[in-house]
Amino acid sequence: MSTVFIVLALICVACGIAASMMIASFLSKRGVKINYLFIRLFIFGYVSQYRRVTMEESGQPGPLFYMFVTSWILALVFAVVVAILGGG
Repeated sequence: MSTVFIVLALICVACGIAASMMIASFLSKRGVKINYLFIRLFIFGYVSQYRRVTMEESGQPGPLFYMFVTSWILALVFAVVVAILGGG
């Protein structure tokens, strides 16, 4: 049973990474310098910049913001469920 939750957590992690890269691409097209070497350190700053830029453009956060936040929260929830169930 916990194997299902491990797979779901990994899918959510993959979606979170994809959202991170799409956010970096979005910001890069708008002139923000992206440090791809240290993107893991700066991703939360880039996400907040993405949110600010999309709020200025449309008045609400862009869909990638919600994809990023939701995918990482779900990955955490599924990982906690796996830990409670006792691993794989």
